[in-house]
Amino acid sequence: MTVVRKCALPGSAVRAKPGLVIVLAEVPTRRRAPVQAGGLGAAVLLGLAATVAGTQVPVVGAPVLAVVAGVLLSPLARRRPEALEPGLSLAKGVVLQLSVVFLGARLSLGEVLSAGVGSLPVMLGTLGVCLLLAWSVGRRLGVPRDLRTLIGVGTGICGASAIAATTPVIRAKSNDVAYAMSTIFLFNVAAVLVLPPLGHALGLSGHAFGLLAGTAVNDTSSVVAAAGAYGQDAVGPAVVVKLVRTLMIIPVVLVLATSSRRRADLPEASKARLAASLVPWFLVAFLAVAALNTGGLIPAAAQAVLHQVALLFVAIALAAVGLSTDVAALRRAGARPLLLGLILWAAVGSTSLGLQYLLA
Repeated sequence: MTVVRKCALPGSAVRAKPGLVIVLAEVPTRRRAPVQAGGLGAAVLLGLAATVAGTQVPVVGAPVLAVVAGVLLSPLARRRPEALEPGLSLAKGVVLQLSVVFLGARLSLGEVLSAGVGSLPVMLGTLGVCLLLAWSVGRRLGVPRDLRTLIGVGTGICGASAIAATTPVIRAKSNDVAYAMSTIFLFNVAAVLVLPPLGHALGLSGHAFGLLAGTAVNDTSSVVAAAGAYGQDAVGPAVVVKLVRTLMIIPVVLVLATSSRRRADLPEASKARLAASLVPWFLVAFLAVAALNTGGLIPAAAQAVLHQVALLFVAIALAAVGLSTDVAALRRAGARPLLLGLILWAAVGSTSLGLQYLLA
């Protein structure tokens, strides 16, 4: 039997003669492999521009300028998402994580331990209030269970990272994940813009504002941005508190995995592997760099350089966050999830300030 291979245009008809098998095959087209240079380059250029502009407007700061500029330019970036998204993801991920690692160069393990232990009452208090309100208020608002869970862990723990860690455990739907991410992002930007002026109005010290930012702001990038806009003495405490807060995702996710009927049969060994996988590598690296600094192995000049590089990396990451923003998705999220996010965000910030006042 003869095999004839032909390529037919769409809508064309090919007639097969008796005894012939005709196989239609498409002419292979060369697909451009996704590259990271485009998106990463755009984020770097915008981050550099924001860093330069931030020196002229220190009250606002480079991170705020970077994220605002990114959001304004996001409609242009979203015209070619396949070309830019790989690089933007790299900037939002690895570049941001490296900035956290480099921030450890100016801290000692004693400072990390002191800030971490000292913040535990405020951290646990804000987390408890957030999760309780997410369940009760979200239920009254008619927000679906999985969606209110995602918004609760995102607001109370570590933003998008907490949502990503929780999603497979509760098997959340894609729409719920998208709504939760959009809600969390909106209030990340709001926190960067609102909290520094609020802190100045309240006369908070750098340490007090760092504790507020570390407990009341969601994503690490926004924590560093808000603290950096307030003052450099707020950055260290904010980062330490935020990293300790990030670890809270481990017990929360394990509780969700245990209590969920759909994951009730999760073996203990799987739970242990899940817990280990939730420890971020950059937290371990941050502690390692702080340990090197504690041992006097990082010269003062290198500390200053690493700190400036860290701040530049934060601006680059925030620019990528802004460029990746889908403004239309924020509108599609609807009023109820946004209202729940607003209530939780305000409650976490108020609880943080209240507990700091009571424990002072």
